[in-house]
Amino acid sequence: MTDPFSSDGAKAPPKPFTVTEGRREIRSFVLRQGRFTPAQQRAFDDAWPKFGLDYTGAPKDFEALFGRDAPRIVEIGFGNGAALRHSVQLDPARDHIGIEVHAPGVGRVLNALAEDGNTNVRVYHHDAVEVLEREIADGSLDEIRIYFPDPWHKKRHNKRRLVKPEFAALLVRKLSPDGRLHLATDWADYAEQMWDVLEATPGLRNRAGPRGHVPRPPWRPQTHFETRGQKLGHGVWDLIYDRVDDADSGR
Repeated sequence: MTDPFSSDGAKAPPKPFTVTEGRREIRSFVLRQGRFTPAQQRAFDDAWPKFGLDYTGAPKDFEALFGRDAPRIVEIGFGNGAALRHSVQLDPARDHIGIEVHAPGVGRVLNALAEDGNTNVRVYHHDAVEVLEREIADGSLDEIRIYFPDPWHKKRHNKRRLVKPEFAALLVRKLSPDGRLHLATDWADYAEQMWDVLEATPGLRNRAGPRGHVPRPPWRPQTHFETRGQKLGHGVWDLIYDRVDDADSGR
């Protein structure tokens, strides 16, 4: 693959990888890098040592990294970081871990975090599946958030969607016994797929009841694209699932 940053002479952060389970490759993303600005490169140079988490393939000691033992939230695919930044400021009692493969987005959020000065946040520039599998202990997350994942709206591309049975099972493994999974989408057929997958996954119970959704909670800010979509008549579905014993999941 041609390096999209090489024409400007700026070095690019390491590209993420994928993980293989059996013969089936699971990916949390398809790489679509945009233009990497000098300011975003400076963010990697200056702010990464404070806020960045280098992927090593070995379990992380998050208590040592954050300097405390606190509940942890993971946001997968944080985009430009608006929701991550909002939650970091809103919820200082919990530690936040953002995972994103789009380097310009990581650069933007690094700049924002450096400006804010909060200490309860770290970010990965890597594939979320590998991070979850190899660096985060089972049962260690208070919450996992996945906001507006790529809908791959063309039918022939639906198979590329992130929310699939094997990925849902991985999420359940990583949640604490009373943990929470929060997803949001503005594509009705993706919401249907999320319900199909998550309500068939042992260990999860829909907080709003079978195939239910909730109003946007205060910890998820409304995005510009979400506002524009709603003006065009698009719906938004927030799905919240609680981690429960298999016997209590309704199956």
